[in-house]
Amino acid sequence: MNKKLTLTVFAAAFVGVIAGSLVAAPAASAGLLQDLLNKVFPSSVSTQSIPGVNQNMATAPYAPTVDYEQAVVNTVQSASPGVVSIIISKYLPVIEQCPYNPYQDLPPEFQNFFGDGGTQLYTQCQNGTKLQEVGGGSGFIVSSDGLILTNKHVVEDTKAEYTVLTNDGKKYTAKVLARDPAQDLAIVKIEATGLPVLKLGDSDSIKLGQSAIAIGNALGEFRNTVSVGVVSGLARTITAGGLSSGSSETLDNVIQTDAAINPGNSGGPLLNLRGEVIGIDTAVVSGAQSIGFAIPINSAKRDIKSVVASGTIKTPYLGVRYVLVTPDLASSDKLSVDHGALIKGDSSNAAIEKNSPAAKAGLKDGDIILDVNGTKIDDTHSLANLIQQYNVGDTVTLSVERGKDVITIKATLAERSAS
Repeated sequence: MNKKLTLTVFAAAFVGVIAGSLVAAPAASAGLLQDLLNKVFPSSVSTQSIPGVNQNMATAPYAPTVDYEQAVVNTVQSASPGVVSIIISKYLPVIEQCPYNPYQDLPPEFQNFFGDGGTQLYTQCQNGTKLQEVGGGSGFIVSSDGLILTNKHVVEDTKAEYTVLTNDGKKYTAKVLARDPAQDLAIVKIEATGLPVLKLGDSDSIKLGQSAIAIGNALGEFRNTVSVGVVSGLARTITAGGLSSGSSETLDNVIQTDAAINPGNSGGPLLNLRGEVIGIDTAVVSGAQSIGFAIPINSAKRDIKSVVASGTIKTPYLGVRYVLVTPDLASSDKLSVDHGALIKGDSSNAAIEKNSPAAKAGLKDGDIILDVNGTKIDDTHSLANLIQQYNVGDTVTLSVERGKDVITIKATLAERSAS
């Protein structure tokens, strides 16, 4: 209240001084007001010293003056040629209005009786099919001869046709080479050579707060849309829904960013300021602002190598169902450890898959796997994510708590089926 009163009194006094000056000296020079301002506010400046205020002041063309901004511009310029749009098309029924006789099943004499009113009835009918665009996504080129990395959910429809639009406006028919059975990743191929390739970075080295740039086909309409933000979270576990198949998928160890990831951005690159891909844009939280997720690029490198070597994606698996042990679970279930993977089935799924590497290694329902090759299983290192770091045929050493004992079990990883 005192502050408000003081300001009011000061303002009234200030206006009184000005009014008195104007009345006493109506012919005062134009500099009187500026002189009065300088006396009352010694630090005040004239508008002559504020760039851009005077319309006749010449202004230089805008150019980035900060190293950060220039780094963003350079990254976008270098990466954009390697980012593509993926158009999804399907043959859909062509529906027309066709003449319809509701009395066609009646004897002819009754048809004439009911059908002489002169009113023509119509109903919907199919007149063939037509190839129509039904969706879109993004991807980026990982080899100069046409390999493109994208999300599995972008190209999951086996009955659809896919077209790739490159940054230079060229259009290519795309073939889906492989879909990762364990991750939301897929690789498609176009017949071309000499394509610009994006450099893959190291997602294990990224830090919270570092800059992140997303490029993609926003809303399936605005190609090469750029958004800038930061890495706002690491090692997140999310359940992504809204897939065209109506299913959902749990994604481990994903990167969280506030760089805008819009529908249609799926499959596009998340870049650092060196122009390196650190993630594959994958999901966004519906109803929230600036919460998007990307799969770390290191999770995709094995897929790329596998496709180059064999034309397919070979994914290792252990064959157990489990729940992550947390301090809360340990307390509620009276477990002796507060980390690990508790092997546990449910009413419809066995804890150990039949004929799986886990079954062959001797793992049992109720075992708690504590670590894989010495790496502790916890909320930032799930069992599934640790297994994905190895190849089909690799043997891993598991520390397992069984009852009151901790035992060592070796398991040889097998290839997960593409079901």
